[in-house]
Amino acid sequence: MTAAALPAWPYPRWIAHRGAGKLAPENTLAAFRLGASHGYRMFECDAKLSADGAVFLLHDATLERTSNGQGVAGEQTWAALSSLDAGSWHSRQYAGEPLPTLEALARWCLANRHHLNIEIKPTPGSERATGETVAVEAARLWTNAAVPPLLTSFKTEALEGAKSQAPHLPRGLLLSTLWEGWFEEAQALGCVAVVCQYGLWDAANVARVQAMGMRCLSYTVNDESVAAQLLSLGTDGIITDRVDLFTPD
Repeated sequence: MTAAALPAWPYPRWIAHRGAGKLAPENTLAAFRLGASHGYRMFECDAKLSADGAVFLLHDATLERTSNGQGVAGEQTWAALSSLDAGSWHSRQYAGEPLPTLEALARWCLANRHHLNIEIKPTPGSERATGETVAVEAARLWTNAAVPPLLTSFKTEALEGAKSQAPHLPRGLLLSTLWEGWFEEAQALGCVAVVCQYGLWDAANVARVQAMGMRCLSYTVNDESVAAQLLSLGTDGIITDRVDLFTPD
């Protein structure tokens, strides 16, 4: 397959990281609304499981950095997690902002015709189970939607779990390094995209990935010169914190 034969790609090029990057408390509905106010139509979020199986948004394994909670988030019930303040750490403006469920974000995205990249972010030790549950929930929430969410993860076990439960949902392999066998693993997982730390892309890797029908996405791009270089390489998606700097096309 040549790059010219790439399958149709339904997603916008510009993707707002965790809602609105650092301009609002990450992974809260307030952040996604702010990103949308800057013209973004696609967002990235982090999804994990509570102790009782609820799919909610949080990046870290622990709660301290982005909430007033303590301890491992995945060891707590959704009832406990839902009562936390996930906004005050950022600024007084967002005091009281709660942790959202994936369902709450999905309903907002679908109502506004926005697109979503769900990074499966398992609590360590729950990789496959998190992939399975996130995929089942995403398939339920986006039933009959024109464009499904893109499921990505650094953890191959999570992507394997997602593939086993909802093989029709598109998947992408996240990479912070080009570890041995990454390309073959992306193919084995049936990925539609490879999502790299932006410095890993060069012309050869872009050509190699696109020649196999996969798309090339980058994280987290906050510099205009870096974005220009990635665009000149012909990459397909840019994840950014700087929703105030880049105007999405």
